[in-house]
Amino acid sequence: MTHPHDRALPRAVRQAMPMARDVLQEVAKLHGVCIRPVPLRRLDIVTGKSEIIDVPCGAVLDSKCPPCAKRNRQLRMAQCREGWHLEQEPAVTPDEPNEEQRWLVEFRADMQAKRDAAEQAGDDTTDLDAVLAGLDEEINAAGMRGSVLGRTAPKRTRSTRRRQDAPDLPKRKMTHTTLGRTFQAPDGKTYRPSLFVTLTLPSYGKVRDGVPIDPDTYDYRRAARDALHFSKLVDRFVQNLRRVASYDVQYFAAVEPQKRLSPHLHMAIRGTLPRAEIKQIAAATYHHVWWPQADEVRFDGDHLPVWDEEAGYLDPATGEVLPTWDEALDQLDTDEDAEPLHVIRFGEQVDVQGVLAGTPDADQCIRYLSKYLTKSIGDTLDGGQAQREHASRMLDALRYEPCSPTCSNWLRYGVQPKGAKAGMVPGRCRSKAHKPEHLGYAGRRVLVSRKWSNKTLAEHKQDRRTWVLEALGQADEPTDPHRYIWRPVPAGDANVPPLAVRLLRSVHERQRWRAQLRELEARAAGQDLSATEDTGRAA
Repeated sequence: MTHPHDRALPRAVRQAMPMARDVLQEVAKLHGVCIRPVPLRRLDIVTGKSEIIDVPCGAVLDSKCPPCAKRNRQLRMAQCREGWHLEQEPAVTPDEPNEEQRWLVEFRADMQAKRDAAEQAGDDTTDLDAVLAGLDEEINAAGMRGSVLGRTAPKRTRSTRRRQDAPDLPKRKMTHTTLGRTFQAPDGKTYRPSLFVTLTLPSYGKVRDGVPIDPDTYDYRRAARDALHFSKLVDRFVQNLRRVASYDVQYFAAVEPQKRLSPHLHMAIRGTLPRAEIKQIAAATYHHVWWPQADEVRFDGDHLPVWDEEAGYLDPATGEVLPTWDEALDQLDTDEDAEPLHVIRFGEQVDVQGVLAGTPDADQCIRYLSKYLTKSIGDTLDGGQAQREHASRMLDALRYEPCSPTCSNWLRYGVQPKGAKAGMVPGRCRSKAHKPEHLGYAGRRVLVSRKWSNKTLAEHKQDRRTWVLEALGQADEPTDPHRYIWRPVPAGDANVPPLAVRLLRSVHERQRWRAQLRELEARAAGQDLSATEDTGRAA
């Protein structure tokens, strides 16, 4: 074996040798070890022992940590598989309140009455407000969800009159179920089919291999605004779907990028509807963006609003205070002829497939759903010059598009953003929507309804952990959540070993686990353990 420090070797030969640190990272990836572990200090309040524990970073993208991204993808696949073809209603009935909970709410009512009386009398209510805030915390600590008062801020409402160019949808009486219809075969077997639906955005111009044929006529502004508000359109589709289906439809969906860099949706739906109705729902679904106008540029270049500590942002030429976000919306509400800033719809391409539980089609759809979960929207670029230029033009269109009420780009159009503060500059919004890896879509990549599997993602993770511990013959003993105190370790702490040392330890631990698991599997199968050990060393 040649030595890398042998100067007799040609330079090209030495440089072709892999770096030991790179090999360590590759080995860690092969063993499923997080390559960016986060060191945390754990203090055991029972024994007083303090130690540094490496916690996986939990990244969901391959570009950051492939092992963590792979685990997250497998977890999502298990979540999708477990909830898609449920045959029994998920148990979501709340428990009856106990005596302590009832007493807290009754006491909260008495204190609210005292606070209201003090306010009517013109007295100071600061102390009573503090008492009420403390009671609200005690109510949650006692095992009750939400707030007693519910929503306190008024919600802006718009006319629910449908657009004339949108087809009407059938209205059906809702039933309290999350399960779809069943069908009886002549042989007596019962089938409960489900759906796999793909929804896309409309065309913005002719494309070839994901690149516009004529970039000058390609509607980049519409593509940018559709990407920014795509999540709202998906919410509208689910609302319409449930109204037409007449039951509480449950879904597992993934937002993925198309080659043209626009988001589209893959959705696994529990239960079935006629394909014609799904396409009718998609055609009738739209979302109005009721925001102030963002088409006329008022401030650009060096002519930008200036900040005043008392008034907010001012016109630099006239000194006029720019309308706040709420004032701009109030003005929009009073204008009977106002038009929405943007109307987003689905495209004509709607794919609907029927799927049966336990079939190869179901497994294939689950793999397809999770195919791009480890990739960001911008990771779909194939590296070609034409597509890089297409992505650059898309980013240019997104640069000055307002992405949210708090976006600094509103200053460009003469409106103070919600929660305006000093230092805001149009074109420099730090939201995810404006970043190259997101290309306008800043929402969640995985959308799961509340009653899909009746479990949270953490519970699915615990199920997988329990299975592994049972396979290793170890008891999954619940730990006291109050026994340990976790603290972040400051950067440069001398007690934290180098990353390479921590990776080596984790690789060794993972090898030990796998060897133990192989030994248990061999014993269960009645194999010769010595042969298993030789195979493990050879591997």
